Amino acid sequence: MQGFHEPVLLKAILERVEIEKGTTYIDCTLGDGGYSIEILKRGGKVIGIDVDPSALKRARERFGEEGIAPDQFELIQGNFSELDSLLKTEKPRKIEGILFDLGVSTLALKTPDRGFSFLAEGPLDMRMDPNLTVTAADLINAGERQELNELFSKYGEERLSFRFAKAIVSQREIKINEKGIGITTTKELAEILEKAAGKRGRIHPATRVFQALRIAVNDELRVLETALPKALNIVSGGGFIAVVSFHSLEDRIVKNNFKDYEKQGFGKNITKKPVTPSEVEIQSNPASRSGRLRIFQKK
Repeated sequence: MQGFHEPVLLKAILERVEIEKGTTYIDCTLGDGGYSIEILKRGGKVIGIDVDPSALKRARERFGEEGIAPDQFELIQGNFSELDSLLKTEKPRKIEGILFDLGVSTLALKTPDRGFSFLAEGPLDMRMDPNLTVTAADLINAGERQELNELFSKYGEERLSFRFAKAIVSQREIKINEKGIGITTTKELAEILEKAAGKRGRIHPATRVFQALRIAVNDELRVLETALPKALNIVSGGGFIAVVSFHSLEDRIVKNNFKDYEKQGFGKNITKKPVTPSEVEIQSNPASRSGRLRIFQKK
């Protein structure tokens, strides 16, 4: 199997926390298993969680190819916002660490049918969990101009949000009148945004709009807000919670939660400032550029 997602800031995590042999860790965003495999190689046990069944299948195959015994890991399909109910068993487990990687996996980005990337033609989907009912196309085609403006501004921090919302509504109406359907593909939306932007800046004009749609479709901020207190409750004393985020909205949630936990005496914030990738890591994995790591250690 080739083309695995490269875990961001993995070295930085392993430099700051100790993986103890025979102890259990939860990887809340399993993906290709990049973080988990390093824990397993160090003798730890892993509970891997992912909303995407194809990610679980891929990780299971990868662990098998690495010669890791099946009794060293447990894979669970589900949303990490339901962390407490996903872990319910008759025998309580001691959890030494919980990891969250809030980025989109390389596999998902490179699979056009998932609709996460504006660089390839695909349906405007963006659901991480295929069981979700609302897609990005639903939001784009149902939203009024002001609703889309607020969506792009709030979740994408896009300064051209109003211009983009106006262009989308205008082109949507033209297409519906001509063909009876709205905006349905990633390329179609990206082209509308490129035209509306007028000129290309440092990043593609569609970047923040696609981010906003993905966050909204998957309810990512609420899910994170829900999961962090559950992680604090589940992790054992002396254990850690490590979160790798990729934009300021997520990082702010993690920062504020960890700050509150420290004030309330639950432990200490190991990373007073977010840890960012080194130039060496960025060169080897450009997708890591916007990664930010924060770690909290429970008392």
